Amino acid sequence: MIIGPKIYGLVLAGGKSTRMGKDKGLIPYHGMPQRDYLYKLLGRVCEKTFLSIRPEQAQEIAEDLEVVIDENKYRGPYNGLLSAHLQHPDVAWLVLACDLPLIDLKALQELIAARDPNMVATSFAQKENPLPEPLCAIWEPKAFKESLAYLESGNGTCPRKYLINSEVKLVFPDNPNVLLNANSEEEYKEAIVKLAVE
Repeated sequence: MIIGPKIYGLVLAGGKSTRMGKDKGLIPYHGMPQRDYLYKLLGRVCEKTFLSIRPEQAQEIAEDLEVVIDENKYRGPYNGLLSAHLQHPDVAWLVLACDLPLIDLKALQELIAARDPNMVATSFAQKENPLPEPLCAIWEPKAFKESLAYLESGNGTCPRKYLINSEVKLVFPDNPNVLLNANSEEEYKEAIVKLAVE
């Protein structure tokens, strides 16, 4: 039984992927575009799942996928996070960036099992560098309300900085590789090598 607000899934696929040089959401690490793979993965553990996209991406998304279109009120990842929250303000969001090629079902189940809805978020982190990973985390409804105040205060637009200064439950995944970020060609190649081994 879930204690606390129900969990919806959110794949952040609206970034510009400037460092990678191509849309990270379309890289087929698992035989399909990564954003579709993560959408299906979240669909196995969340009540509903959404793809967070820019308005100009809407025509390229399959009709059977639910989307949240970025409202462009905020900078960076907060754009997708808060656009989703404003549509469904009473749910917690399990958020995944589309640059996590090694994330898997077991890791998501670990994160959900460790969830503490009394915190603002339950976030994965690496043991050797225990900082919250905001784009691989469960954000509770109150986190978004606090985030709006944080953004209005002018202290920056970084979700990680907000979480560092808030009450967050950190979870260290059994397999630390699931947090590999593939943002560049080099990291893409590293991810492909690791996927071949696992």
